[in-house]
Amino acid sequence: MRKALHYQLELFWLALGFFSRLPIPPNTPYSEERMNQAGRYFGLVGVVLGILCAALFSLFSAIFPNPVAVILMMVCSLMLTGAFHEDGLTDMADGIGGGMTLERRLTIMKDSRIGTYGAATLVMALLSKYVLLTELASLTSMVAVIVVAYSLSRVVAASLIYDMPYVSDPDSSKSKPLANRQSKVDLTVLIATAVCVSLVLPSGLAAILLGSAWLFRTLFKAWLIKRIGGFTGDCLGAAQQLFELSSYLIILAWMVHSI
Repeated sequence: MRKALHYQLELFWLALGFFSRLPIPPNTPYSEERMNQAGRYFGLVGVVLGILCAALFSLFSAIFPNPVAVILMMVCSLMLTGAFHEDGLTDMADGIGGGMTLERRLTIMKDSRIGTYGAATLVMALLSKYVLLTELASLTSMVAVIVVAYSLSRVVAASLIYDMPYVSDPDSSKSKPLANRQSKVDLTVLIATAVCVSLVLPSGLAAILLGSAWLFRTLFKAWLIKRIGGFTGDCLGAAQQLFELSSYLIILAWMVHSI
């Protein structure tokens, strides 16, 4: 039992090290199999990052007005993740927006340069996040909002691995460890994380968010299959960013109509 728990802890450290810039124990064992299994804790990584960002927002808001506190928190969030998911959103927008064939779309996604589609998408995503968070900060406690959005969006992104083909070249991809299919255990852990984290919100709002997560996943999966025949690591980053924004929209709508 103790050995099994220690193994799971090592998987969590791998997930934290891969999906963030936070330090992990230097002696954490690594293998592609372990890294693939570590994806089950992507949602839990979101909880950790959400708690850190919420704490930073609380600190900044005690010193500065909410709009300033929000932008400072966003800067810290980008530093904590190395803009990992924003990079995926940008690359996916460039690839799918600018490529006319499947091969061209995948080639553009691998290009480190940012094009018009990617730049426009990134600017709008960051601007939207700033506006939504600023509005939410004036209506409710930000702790639950940030933690739930960070975690649930990562669960949605990671769950796409379960039943979608990986269409990039795994040998040249930074997401090679995620190229394999997930097990049912991995998916179960992700779903359980989403449900447990959502319980910090009112039951009605939690149900709407979980239902929206399922709907977003279904539609986004169908869209990716149509456009590129599967997923790439960039698509997972895009899914995380898009559903994080969707979560803020849903929570804001709930708060506005509940007042």
